[in-house]
Amino acid sequence: MERSMLKLNISNELDVVLAYKRAMQLSERAGMALANQTKFATAVSEICRNVIEHVGNGNIQFSVVSEGGFNYLEASITDRGRGIGNLDQIYTRASYSSASEKGFGIHNSRKLVDFFHIRTESEQGTSVTLRKRIPVKAPIITKAMQEQWVRELDEDTNLSPYAEIKKQYMQQLELLEQLRLRNLEAEHQLQEIGRLNMQLQRSNTEIKSLSEEQERKNLLLQKVNNDLDAFAHTVSHDLRAPLQNINGLTALLETCMLTDDREEAAIVLPMLREQAYKMERMIAGILAYSLAGHHNLRKQVIDVQAVLQNALESLFIPASFSITLPHELPMLYTQEIYLDQIFSNLIGNAVKYHDVPDQAKIEIGYKQYPEYLLFSVQDNGPGIAKADQQQIFTKYESLGHNFTRVDSSGLGLAIVKRILEEKGSQVWVESEGRGSRFFFTWPISELVPDKETE
Repeated sequence: MERSMLKLNISNELDVVLAYKRAMQLSERAGMALANQTKFATAVSEICRNVIEHVGNGNIQFSVVSEGGFNYLEASITDRGRGIGNLDQIYTRASYSSASEKGFGIHNSRKLVDFFHIRTESEQGTSVTLRKRIPVKAPIITKAMQEQWVRELDEDTNLSPYAEIKKQYMQQLELLEQLRLRNLEAEHQLQEIGRLNMQLQRSNTEIKSLSEEQERKNLLLQKVNNDLDAFAHTVSHDLRAPLQNINGLTALLETCMLTDDREEAAIVLPMLREQAYKMERMIAGILAYSLAGHHNLRKQVIDVQAVLQNALESLFIPASFSITLPHELPMLYTQEIYLDQIFSNLIGNAVKYHDVPDQAKIEIGYKQYPEYLLFSVQDNGPGIAKADQQQIFTKYESLGHNFTRVDSSGLGLAIVKRILEEKGSQVWVESEGRGSRFFFTWPISELVPDKETE
């Protein structure tokens, strides 16, 4: 017998936080221990977040279900997406070594609840049912009691995570409004220039000079606005997911310590460590992306051979990888950190995403042309689909095999592209079938002739 009591739409991160909170509140009212409350709410959060990331929207229905002589608190999460094509493969895997493997959220959720079922059809959507057993000694849950719970939840205003995220959203709206006012001020300045021109009959040269200066300021303001949007997006979206999971897992670990449940703690600790490492990589990526836009970094004469060697030593490259370097590399008068970041990201990706490490080969190339210098990083890995070869240089894009890597911030190639744009250069990839070859140019003006240092 099933008694439905609460239904929520899932269309953004705010709804995921609300679903987590409602799961905690309902399981508490049902008489569950704190550890079981956290398990149920965390499982609900994992599946709801999957809906947001892979489909975009769906809904969740909370119910009380009686089956086999026991009562369960049930959450049914549904969407109208394309379905899960590799469900059998996800079910047959015994364990997952890291969060980088597909199905990690489903795998975790199955371990946290007493009943787990997925119904999925191609192009027809997916329905996930989660159940947690209500203690036998808990009071009988009547229809009137459920209606009372719903009224209490409707009147509940103490939703601190939801309110905090909403507050951040309102702050972003306020910032956008301030930027809009600045743009209006800039337009007013242009109008004032026109009025002064009519009054004073200034020369065309002076008018052009003022207009160019105003345009430069507008472009600079637009660049600052884009950077602010990128930072706000990262903090509010990418960092919120691991932070919420860390909070839930920390509460669960605390309960394990209080009950001396070492077996449960051994399951929770790796999950907590993976979430912390994921957040660390995201923060490092954000800082590196910000640094790539600095114009005031000091230039110096550097040996590209030494920079490349330092980048290789800083990366973890398995002994099975074969690395081939050019016989000669130039001396440049440039910012050393720029080249270090480019080589570290391109070589690091070639290592990180190689699917056959025992046969892996990476080759660094260099050629000098009259107009520019050309570098390349080539591998014999899985390759990159033609449709994705432009998209991979966009911030926060994760494609195919690297979608859920815990050691990936999603900013590596965006950092490379931004550095090269600052240098007036280009980066692109060529890939057909297996293997990828990344090319990037460098200004010929920074070449130190004949490797002579100053």
